[in-house]
Amino acid sequence: MTLDANDFLKDIIKTTGNEYANLVEDGVESGDVENFIDTGSYIFNAMLSGSLKGGLPQNKITALAGESATGKTFFLMGMCKHFLDANPEGGVVYFESESAITKKMITDRGIDASRMVVLPVATVQEFRTQAIKVLDRYMQQDVDIRRPMFMCLDSLGMLSTTKEVEDSSEGKETRDMTRAQVLKAAFRILTLKLGKAKVPMVVTNHTYDVVGSYVPMKEMGGGSGLKYAASSIVYLSKKKEKDGTEVIGNIIKAKNQKSRLTKENSNCEVRLTYNKGLDKYYGLLPLAEKYDIFKKVSTKYELPDGRKVFGKTINDDPQAYFTDEIMEKLEIAAHKEFSYGGDEEWNKAI
Repeated sequence: MTLDANDFLKDIIKTTGNEYANLVEDGVESGDVENFIDTGSYIFNAMLSGSLKGGLPQNKITALAGESATGKTFFLMGMCKHFLDANPEGGVVYFESESAITKKMITDRGIDASRMVVLPVATVQEFRTQAIKVLDRYMQQDVDIRRPMFMCLDSLGMLSTTKEVEDSSEGKETRDMTRAQVLKAAFRILTLKLGKAKVPMVVTNHTYDVVGSYVPMKEMGGGSGLKYAASSIVYLSKKKEKDGTEVIGNIIKAKNQKSRLTKENSNCEVRLTYNKGLDKYYGLLPLAEKYDIFKKVSTKYELPDGRKVFGKTINDDPQAYFTDEIMEKLEIAAHKEFSYGGDEEWNKAI
């Protein structure tokens, strides 16, 4: 009996026994992005996905990188809170290597502590083994009873290796030269499993100054494993936000260093306040100004209805100014700003 091309390819999938294989017409299970996880910030959603209503790709790894004290953990906590608020039956699995997370830190940020598990890990091997066990257990559940899950690693830079721990206990001070290879192997496995399980993962990591470069540059540590595995790599820096002399939070500048979904090297700013967490609307005003949705007139902004208001007034009460009609225009503007091929859609809209 002669097989047609379709049946032959299905037979190849069966013969290989590859659990991640699919005919492309059925979708690439470990690669296609069907849904996004809202980060809690419209502008950060847009930078990652090209849509204000998008966010973290549901089945990919996203890396947040920056120097010490740039707000990576604070930012990640804000995402965890928003994920749990948006998914009442969801849960967060938080791998932690810095011994910095406390119950008070979590509850003070309004995170539901009953739906978040913290798994301390010291080595790359511990993280790899436990993360795989979590995903395998998750996949053993029937699809109908699976609940949304969000996985985090904070931070990659603090993970040692089994060899480093053994050498340290024996008084040796040699560096494990295989760490980069171990990391690469771990992320090769996790990338496929996260894709099949449709679970997002955010990994925080440290950056360092590149010595000898022609221009000042930052580089992410840990070798190439995370660089290859991550769908997006976002570099973070911050400045303190004050109300008078009181520090009330941080303005975090995010740069899309690498992205498979949107334009690389794009930027946005996100506001994280100590009492409210992530500000959902912050960052939309510069976008509205750039695309003449709001026109800058001296120190004020002219709205489509002719009113003129200060930027602070808009940021203090964003829902009064970012109406459904304005948000529709901003959605198209965000697509042009961050997505490939967004110019044509914008030109039609105007």
